[in-house]
Amino acid sequence: MTNFPGIIPEITEETTDTQEEKLRKSLLIFACAFMNLAVVLWLAIYWMMGLHYSANVPVGYQIISVASLLYYFKTKRFETFRFIQLSLFLFAPFVMQWSIGSSVTSSGVMLWALLAPIGALVVSSWRESIPWFIAYIVMTVVSGTFDYFLGQEVGGVPMKTIGIFFALNFAAMSSIIYFLVRYFVVEMDRIKDQLDQQHQLLAEEQKKSERVLLNVLPDSIAQRLKHNQDLIADGHADVTVMFADLVDFTQLTESLSPEQMVALLNRIFSGFDELCEKHGVEKIKTIGDAYMVVGGLSRERDNYTCDIANLALEMRESINKDPQFAKYKLGIHTGIATGPVVAGVIGTKRFIYDLWGDTVNIASRLTDEAVRDVIQVDKTTYNRIRHEYDFAPPAIIHVKGKGEMIMYRLNSLVDSNAQAPQTGQGASA
Repeated sequence: MTNFPGIIPEITEETTDTQEEKLRKSLLIFACAFMNLAVVLWLAIYWMMGLHYSANVPVGYQIISVASLLYYFKTKRFETFRFIQLSLFLFAPFVMQWSIGSSVTSSGVMLWALLAPIGALVVSSWRESIPWFIAYIVMTVVSGTFDYFLGQEVGGVPMKTIGIFFALNFAAMSSIIYFLVRYFVVEMDRIKDQLDQQHQLLAEEQKKSERVLLNVLPDSIAQRLKHNQDLIADGHADVTVMFADLVDFTQLTESLSPEQMVALLNRIFSGFDELCEKHGVEKIKTIGDAYMVVGGLSRERDNYTCDIANLALEMRESINKDPQFAKYKLGIHTGIATGPVVAGVIGTKRFIYDLWGDTVNIASRLTDEAVRDVIQVDKTTYNRIRHEYDFAPPAIIHVKGKGEMIMYRLNSLVDSNAQAPQTGQGASA
């Protein structure tokens, strides 16, 4: 793939580093710079004291160290840079000590070598620091051995004894420091792993909760609840509401076990859910063996009244053509109404998203008045879709609280072989 400078940045190891890796690289570069500054000071002191031969060690250290740093900036090969720097931290102090004499005459300069295993703990891992610590202990023992065989008596105490205890003190103190830091690093890694696992479990649980929330509520409402909106109440000037009720299901349940009844309802309503998703309408709730749907809440589809009508026809067909449902002699009757509603979420624990208003009541009453396999719609719904669908002649029914009203029975599409009307046509009463 071609990279366009200034437009698409090239993806390198540096751009994919985690924050932890970036920190480790920064720490090693800082340690490299600090050691080079210290080397300059030591070089000046040794030169002033006339230790010209020993001053060659800091010069060599600085040349190799700076060269490795430039190599890293050019190639970005951190592992090579890290190995060179840790090797310099480990061996340069011992070489300098041996160029001066013993551990006493060199003022214990070998203690600087402890930076190698400690540095490996910080910029690498506690496992990779173990070989560096073992190498440090071996070099300390070798240094003590040199002091033992080459040492002289100082102040009544044999230099051999001084050399032994000097090495023992350095090894013991260094071991304590190393293992304390190592324990800290190991525990931090363990705590980090636990936090990562807990974060992963929390993320999985959050996804499950979001899936449950989306199964209970429309997506837009679920998003508003996630952002801690206390009260959700919306007025919709025009929606289409549908109730679908199973015929004689209450009597059927008397002959079924609880498991059979729930399994049967689950199969029916799961099929209805798939049809709702297909037609882009919102399932609101189930009430016993009744199913409530609304179109037009999201305004993503303009012809939502036709969507509801198509859904009602397909739901009726799915009940009538399924052999298992035929065995139970299941049927469905449906009511559809169009108009304004109020929608909102009620409750604080087992909350529910619901609709209220005259349109909801009319759809419910139309369902109650319908007989088996009949889809009844109000006048507003009829006027909106009468050219696309076949209707029976109007009839008068009595609606509680509203008196007499005209309703129409939806039979089918005007042409049974035609496709459902395309979304995008404006809905108008």
